[in-house]
Amino acid sequence: MSAPRPPRFRARRGRPAGRAGLAAGGTAKGGPTRARLLALRVLERVERGAAFADLALHAGLRAGGLGARDRALATDLVCGTLRWRGRLDFLLGKVIQRPLESLEAPVRTLLRLGAYQIVCQGGVPAPAAVDQAVRAARAIGVERASGLVNAALRRLAREQREIALPSLESDPVGHLVHALSLPEWLALRWIEQFGAEAAAALAAACNGVPPLTVRANPLRGSRDALVLELRPRWPEARATRWSPLGAVLGLGGNPAADPAFAEGRFTVQDEGAQLVVALLDPRPGERALDVCAAPGGKATALAEAVGPGGRVVALDRHARRLALALREARRLGLANLEIHVVDATRELGPGAPPAGFARVLVDAPCSGLGTLRRNPDLRWRAQPGDSAALAPVQLALLRRAAGALGPGGALVYSTCTLAEEENEAVVRAFLAEEPGFRVTPREAAPECLRPLLGDDGFLRCLPHLHGTDGFFAARLERP
Repeated sequence: MSAPRPPRFRARRGRPAGRAGLAAGGTAKGGPTRARLLALRVLERVERGAAFADLALHAGLRAGGLGARDRALATDLVCGTLRWRGRLDFLLGKVIQRPLESLEAPVRTLLRLGAYQIVCQGGVPAPAAVDQAVRAARAIGVERASGLVNAALRRLAREQREIALPSLESDPVGHLVHALSLPEWLALRWIEQFGAEAAAALAAACNGVPPLTVRANPLRGSRDALVLELRPRWPEARATRWSPLGAVLGLGGNPAADPAFAEGRFTVQDEGAQLVVALLDPRPGERALDVCAAPGGKATALAEAVGPGGRVVALDRHARRLALALREARRLGLANLEIHVVDATRELGPGAPPAGFARVLVDAPCSGLGTLRRNPDLRWRAQPGDSAALAPVQLALLRRAAGALGPGGALVYSTCTLAEEENEAVVRAFLAEEPGFRVTPREAAPECLRPLLGDDGFLRCLPHLHGTDGFFAARLERP
């Protein structure tokens, strides 16, 4: 489903920069550059809670008519400002006489965007960033705040290096909140869970730009052959460290525009997500079930693994997102994937073989806190109670899916979060109810995954340790 277009700001004073007034260089006469104005509009929508950043940015880029360079700039402005919002707010609080939260939302967004350019974008001269922010204030109808914006950003440019950020040694929570840009509740939780030093390393990794990672389609060639083919177009292309099917392409570019993508020879997918399916270890000819399949990344990986002689049943309660799985299956040349719109907490619908499935995947809906580097707005959107609210749904999905597992089969429960309430606690609650199941021992797991498995047999991928998104997975079986 297409995301709604970002609304145009309505000017109260001054004249907004219209598309007709844009010069060839991407700047409206007397106004800000088009890339900055687009970024401002997206950030303002996110600030109001009206949009997810990735959807709003995608819609804005699609409608904005920007060139490749300006598209990259707008993307960096949006994602970077959201990643570093905590630090930017701390620094702005030192150069503004009134609380930042007392300002109008568009003014706060203007200040953050300008501060990001001054503090984090090395190639942007401070006077240019200040000038662009003042032009943007006029363009969006908050010209009355242009004096405040000008003064605050000029002062920040002069004094930023003199403002001391809280240190990890003396103030661990303040360091994670103000230097590494986490909400306080999450900083406290990670320090308790991982310890201060590991929590800081994790937070720093979540502020990095994730690499473009893809999964080779083994039905259309090997991973190594794919890397060799892609390297002339993607000079940084290399095999992933852990996944036997993965390749890292680098930090920039559009994989969907590559000829190999159109030919169905790879899928864009984080290495951690690939390892979830690797842990399930589907074999050619098997029947597999994916109970939370949309938008289809893991379902198509299952279909590739079981091959033409196998079958994958993909379930999800979101019909439009599930349709993406079918579209991907067509692109990848997979005729063995069938989809059903089903709420798997209530039923599993049609498609189960009489003897049950050999492999079952429960990639449960979760708080997503392992994906902060890809979804920088999530840290500001997530709430402390989300994990506790999701855990009963996750346990219900696991219970229902376990009933579809055939004798001698394997089930993987996974999430892309780091919250214990959604991970270890859910698995242990299930095992307490179902003593006939056990966690697959580490020595019985696929060899490539054993370095990532704990003594408890659980797979834990962490951005600061493994270079992947944060994932948890447990493989369960009936002995």
